[in-house]
Amino acid sequence: MGHSAPVSNGTTSNGSPSMGNGLAKHNSSIMRVSLPGTTLYDDPYLDREEFVRLVIQSLRDVGYIESAATLEAESGYSLEAPEVSEFRQHILRGAWANAEPLLVQLGVTDEDALLDARFLIGKQKYLELLEARKTTAALQVLRNDLAPYSTMSEQEELHVLSSLMMCSGPEDLRRRASWDGASGTSRRQLLDDLQHYIPSSIMIPQRRFSTLLTQSRLYQRHRCLYHNSPADSTSFSLFSDHMCDMEAFPRITTTILEVHSDEVWNVAWSHDGTHLASASKDKTAIIWRIGLEGEPSSRDCIAEFILRDHPYPVGCLAWSLDDSILSTSADHLILLWNTKTGALMKTLESHAETVSALVWLPDGSGFMSGSLDRKIVLWDMEGELRESWNDVAIRVTDAAVTPDVKRLVAVGMGYNPPPTLGSLSQGQVREPSPPLVSNGTGNSMGPRSSENRMIVYDLKTGQVELSIHMEGELTSVKISEDSRYALINHAPDEIHLWDLQELRLARKFTGQRQGHHVIRSCFGGIDGNFVVSGSEDRNVYVWHRDTGALLEVLEGHGLGSVNSVAWNPRNKRMFASCSDDGTIRVWEAPVPAGELLRGFSIPESEPEMIGKGKGKFKQPWAYNDGVL
Repeated sequence: MGHSAPVSNGTTSNGSPSMGNGLAKHNSSIMRVSLPGTTLYDDPYLDREEFVRLVIQSLRDVGYIESAATLEAESGYSLEAPEVSEFRQHILRGAWANAEPLLVQLGVTDEDALLDARFLIGKQKYLELLEARKTTAALQVLRNDLAPYSTMSEQEELHVLSSLMMCSGPEDLRRRASWDGASGTSRRQLLDDLQHYIPSSIMIPQRRFSTLLTQSRLYQRHRCLYHNSPADSTSFSLFSDHMCDMEAFPRITTTILEVHSDEVWNVAWSHDGTHLASASKDKTAIIWRIGLEGEPSSRDCIAEFILRDHPYPVGCLAWSLDDSILSTSADHLILLWNTKTGALMKTLESHAETVSALVWLPDGSGFMSGSLDRKIVLWDMEGELRESWNDVAIRVTDAAVTPDVKRLVAVGMGYNPPPTLGSLSQGQVREPSPPLVSNGTGNSMGPRSSENRMIVYDLKTGQVELSIHMEGELTSVKISEDSRYALINHAPDEIHLWDLQELRLARKFTGQRQGHHVIRSCFGGIDGNFVVSGSEDRNVYVWHRDTGALLEVLEGHGLGSVNSVAWNPRNKRMFASCSDDGTIRVWEAPVPAGELLRGFSIPESEPEMIGKGKGKFKQPWAYNDGVL
């Protein structure tokens, strides 16, 4: 026994009202139930009529048409007035001349609201005529329906709509207008947009019960501090409140990687989650293969390549979008490595000072580098220079690109240029340079300055959208997967969460220690709802992103700072940390009783794992082991 695919508010797929198999003929035989009061149960805030109407709507939405009609008859509550159904069907069928006069009957009486609603209907009509190549009729709609109804705020949109007359065809029109056409979902989207002007008591928003249940799920997820499970029927049930088991949180070290001979300053996972790259003061980077499957004790864990050809300690790491290239930085140099062979592909020397940021663009078009020399450089996939932003306002200490490829967020120190020889008076002695600030990678970060800033750029135009002065050193920045939040390590002893949508400081995370070194934090978990950071007290700290609650302080690393953390992008219950103790730790949920901790060091019998690339060498600078 089949039925047509359910459509919101109980309409069939062709847009006609459906009461279901002739039930209307014997609805009169169903006795109406009269109940005392007007509220649901004993709750004074839940109106019974609203609840029943939502149940009727939900039954129709999922295809139980006869049950919905029976409930209407038994309760005496109608889902909606006839003119509401009529209006909805006119919109879905594109009968614009019949739909527009009904707006006043549906409660749209405010003059401005009426103008806005008519403009939306006229816009849909105009686009559909253009799509059907009826240019003359579309021009008449533009002149007669849109121009008279447009408000001051809509004048710019009116100019954009006018330019669509020049589209080469329907496909070009849909692309330029970001519109999916008359046969797509645009008419249903129009109904959603018109809903803002029609009282919800008259026309119930589509799938309202589903919206309320989604809000309930999001609320429960927000309340679940250890939430790290997928949003499916196994993790969320209507029969019980959601709560993740805190014991499933990755708080146990299951693997210790011990190959580096000195401090490890940075770690980064490949996009497929199967490899981990590490950077060290020992002038090497290592590409590790970390298996995703199996128990920790049996998991494949190999140092595939040790990239030795760095003339200086290695500071930054970044994987290309397809994981075929690993870019590393050593002082002012950028090195590109083939991750399949471990061979050095290219050495780039565009910067004059320490390269402090490497980030591959999410669209796969290349990567960007930032440096203490106040330059941000855009490179293509082959390492050819495409564009250089010179003389930026800060000595860049880190940078990140939003996943939607719209913004570049850079953090750094203000620039205090020293006086030139020509500006010194006769007999005047040049003042000594300001003290150097360590970047935690052994490189000097340049003169200390009170003008520490976060700068948000429009990536396409290079224009500054936001420039915020901050007290204290800014050492790293990460962007959330939804492009909304920027996570900034801020010395002393704070991590700041900036809302890039509202351009405001959303939250501060405290508890960790950072006063002298570069510490790099990250987002973690299946929804990015954890904030994880290293600390100068040798611990790893974990907070709940939306509440700021400190969840875990993880011990295990030896003496020195935990410099960087990285969450596995594929296995959401695994992350890695690296430390001055020369080790990298992989953290996972507690292993079963008797499971042994996995340790790893390079066997002498595997020389083929050593990278063979060549690089330039010069005498390394003097540094102070990452301490001010």
